[in-house]
Amino acid sequence: MPTHFADRLAAAVRTKGNPVLVGLDPRVEQLPDALKPSDPTEPASVAAAYGEFCRGVIDAVAPLVAIVKPQSAFFEALGRSGVAILLEVIGYARSRGLLVLLDAKRGDIGSTAEAYAAGMLGERSPWGADALTVNPYLGDDSLAPFVSTAKDRGAGLFVLVKTSNPGGKTFQDLTADGQTVYRHVATLVESLAVDTVGSCGYGTVGAVVGATYPEQLAELRAAMPHSWFLVPGYGSQGGAAADVAAAFDASGLGAIINSSRAIIFAHARKDYAGRFTPGQWQQAVEAATREMIDELRAGTTAGKLRQA
Repeated sequence: MPTHFADRLAAAVRTKGNPVLVGLDPRVEQLPDALKPSDPTEPASVAAAYGEFCRGVIDAVAPLVAIVKPQSAFFEALGRSGVAILLEVIGYARSRGLLVLLDAKRGDIGSTAEAYAAGMLGERSPWGADALTVNPYLGDDSLAPFVSTAKDRGAGLFVLVKTSNPGGKTFQDLTADGQTVYRHVATLVESLAVDTVGSCGYGTVGAVVGATYPEQLAELRAAMPHSWFLVPGYGSQGGAAADVAAAFDASGLGAIINSSRAIIFAHARKDYAGRFTPGQWQQAVEAATREMIDELRAGTTAGKLRQA
């Protein structure tokens, strides 16, 4: 496998033939009944349930997709028990051949940023993540330690540029020096991508751009031709294949499309009612993943990945 993150991601996406990213966002109240902890107020019990659940999701999707995205907050909320389980989940996903994007949205300056990067990024780090989400709003020097560590360890970064939440426009859409704030961030991210470009044409540094703003997604793809996009907002947040089509290049590369709740809690979806018994929650996860793969293949250039 290539050692450059963007090349590893491109190779894995081509191998699986689709750009689906499965988010691991466990919530105790939405777990399958058989996995719900006996005491939902006891962190260690909930953490153990999260571990079993996430390993089950990973087993269901590992043959189908290239990458998963644990959301650190749901584990961190449980204290040391949750953090320990998160580390196990990351290791388990990697053992199943998946790339792991840790969604922790870190951002700081100087030695603090260096510590975050050293702890979380790369196979030889304590956390072992292949990539990390980072917040750019402390400025370019806050990204530098993350970029340096990512380059050194063959890891990747996804910088918040245009997020999928409605409140993102509060700051991101403000105009400064004739451009929106998100375009200023995009310019910086693209320059970092160009400086770290791999043989696939994309750089170590990518961007988080939401599916809920299709016009801005198209605008940013044109402005950031060397940046991998992490696209949240698909599925439960309302995004569909048509909304994310502009994220891809002509060959079907350039973007990974995240779905969390619509896949991992598919057993509770109304449109799946009657198709799966309570004990078949993993089959529901697999079915939802395959459904998303088919939608993206039919509605975007990701359909070309099967021919690559």
